[in-house]
Amino acid sequence: MQIPNADYLERTGSENLSARLWRLPPKSANTLHKHLRQEEFYFVLEGVGRMRVGEATLTVPKHGGVLVGPDQLRQVFNDTEAEVLWLIIGAPEELEFLPGSATKPDLSLIYPVDPKRLPPELAGAAWPPKR
Repeated sequence: MQIPNADYLERTGSENLSARLWRLPPKSANTLHKHLRQEEFYFVLEGVGRMRVGEATLTVPKHGGVLVGPDQLRQVFNDTEAEVLWLIIGAPEELEFLPGSATKPDLSLIYPVDPKRLPPELAGAAWPPKR
């Protein structure tokens, strides 16, 4: 979905924990996805976060967090006019889905529906923007 992000633990070679920073521009979203084994903790560092978990839409204040279990569809989005910075920490790392994995994983397991589907709050928005 072309969301600016940085994977900090990828460089450490951790096989247990993942950690990413996602900076969501206004009127944007990350992929709608789930995990097989991984729990993820979503924490807002800057701004006010919005996300959907299953059918629920959540508003997460600055320095607030949400724990999302495996098999729960989730999507972080930004329906505001200001950037939002998220820290996402997950465990255990699902190595089969990392770039360079020796096996070809079944992506339909983590993307059971269209991963680029925007939440209703972004109806009419076009993401990613045309360049």
